[in-house]
Formats: sequence, C-alpha cells, structure tokens
Amino acid sequence: MSGELLLLLAASIVGFAVFMYFVPVNLWITAVFSGVRVGLFDLVFMRLRKVPPRIIVESMITSTKAGLNITLAELETHYLAGGHVPSVIKALISADKANIALSFKQAAAIDLAGRDVFEAVQLSVQPQVINTPKVTAVAQDGIQLITEARVTLRANIAQLVGGAGEATILARVGEGIVTSIGSSMSHKEVLENPDKISKLVLSKGLDAGTAFEILSIDIADIDVGENIGAKLQIDQANADLKVAEAKAEERRAMAVAVEQEMKAKSQAARAKVIEAEAEIPLAIAEAFRAGNLGLMDYYKLQNLNADTQMRESIAGGAKEVKKLDISK
Repeated sequence: MSGELLLLLAASIVGFAVFMYFVPVNLWITAVFSGVRVGLFDLVFMRLRKVPPRIIVESMITSTKAGLNITLAELETHYLAGGHVPSVIKALISADKANIALSFKQAAAIDLAGRDVFEAVQLSVQPQVINTPKVTAVAQDGIQLITEARVTLRANIAQLVGGAGEATILARVGEGIVTSIGSSMSHKEVLENPDKISKLVLSKGLDAGTAFEILSIDIADIDVGENIGAKLQIDQANADLKVAEAKAEERRAMAVAVEQEMKAKSQAARAKVIEAEAEIPLAIAEAFRAGNLGLMDYYKLQNLNADTQMRESIAGGAKEVKKLDISK
C-alpha cells in the first residue's frame, strides 16, 4: 500500500511539474500585476509553438511600463521570425526617450536585417567618429599631398535597411579628397586652407543611399609627399631620349645598308670593267688577223699605255694600270 502511495505521489509531482511548465502561473500572475493582459491559454499556446513565454512576457511588461503600444502577437511573431525581442524593446525605449521616430516595424526590420538595432539607436544619439586611411592626391603643380580626415557619422534610422555601410562612406570621402586636391592650382593653397577640402566634400552629398548621415569632415593631417610632376617629366624625358636613340640607330642602320648596297654596285661595275678589259687583247688579236690593225698601230697603243702609266706614277695614283698583253 505504501508503494502505491509513493508511486501516486511521484506521478502527482511529475504531473504538477508538467502542468507548471505548460501553464506558467507565476509568470501569468506577474503579468497581471504589471498591467499586461495575457491569458493562461496564451502562455500554453506559446509553449506549444516553442516560443519561450518568459522572454515575451517580460518584454511586454517592459514595453508597457515604458508607454509603448506593442501587442503580444507582434512580439511573438518577431521571435518566430528569428528576431531578438529584448534588443528591439531596448532600442524602442531608447529611441522614445531620445525623441527619435522609430516604429516597431522599423526596429523589427532592422533587427531581422542583421543589424544591431539598439546600437543603431545609440549611434543616432551619440555620433561616431571614424578615421579615413591615408589618402594620396596630387595638386595641379605636381606636388603630392598625403591627407588623413576624421568623419563624424550619425545613424540614419530610415535607411538602416538596405543602406550602404562605413566602407562606402570612407571610399566616397577619399574620392572627394582626391577631387578637391586635384582641382587646386597649387599644393600651397591646400596647406593654407584645408577647410576647403571639407566644404567641397560635404557639398557632394556623400551620405546619399547610406545608412549614415555625415555631420562633419575634419582634416586631421596633411603631409607633403614627392614632386610627382617633376618625376613624370624626368620619366618622359628618358622615354623621349630612348625614342631618339632608337630612331638614330634606325637611321644608322639604313645608312649602313645604303653603303653596302653602293659597295655591291661598285663591285659589280668593277667586275664588268675587268670583264671588258679581259676582252681587249682578244679584240686586238682579232683585229690583227682581220688586217684592221697594223704593227705601227700596235706600237702606238703600247706607247700610249706606257705614257699613261708614267703619268699616273708621277701623279701618285694608287691604282696599277694593267698592261695589255696581246700574246695571249
């Protein structure tokens, strides 16, 4: 009999624990005394939908005490969608105290988009300062300037979903700095009035389409770099020199080719002369046989040849006159 009582007692305890799990009476009582209307069956249905009643009820109590008009169904729906209910409630309360227009739909959308909505609200209240990397630009006088800037940002709640992030802001600011310095006639103008860079960059509306609003852009540091203009001129001069040398080499090669061609033509002409000279003895012999050339004519020809050799020797001629030999 005692065993049956113990078994019954154990079953009662287990049943009571299961009942208290599915019907959290303590949580229901807390909600009622906090002014939040929630039924026991609502808590049971949350358990069945695998929604933790404590998170939903406590968030509902917090929002009600803060004067926010949020329903139980909205909180439960946001949790089932994968959102962070406590973070959304904290963000809504913070925005309400800071007089920032933020609805539950906006906060839920920001949260589901993967952004920390509470951090975004804090960023709207307390702007953030980010430093740009070193931006290198060249003024029109060819002097390089290396610039660093500080950008003060405030979160734009209306564009947190789908808006570009900090990387886009930094890229646009860097582009604006390069444009501003590049449009300056001299690097001295930039050094004398660095605020011109800030004014020009701010006037471009660089925060369009981003999740932030640019409050200010302050130039933190400007360093003078290399003389890029002079360096480019030196490089251009070296390039022109190489081009000129290449053209001169081309002309020299053409001159050498022409000279070789002339030598070849001269050698060909000389060969023809030698060939013609070789035919002279044959022609003289043929003239003797035909009777067209006499002995006295031959002697005159020999005397003329000797006289020519003597004249060239006296004149210092370098060429040796080939004697005619009619015996061949």
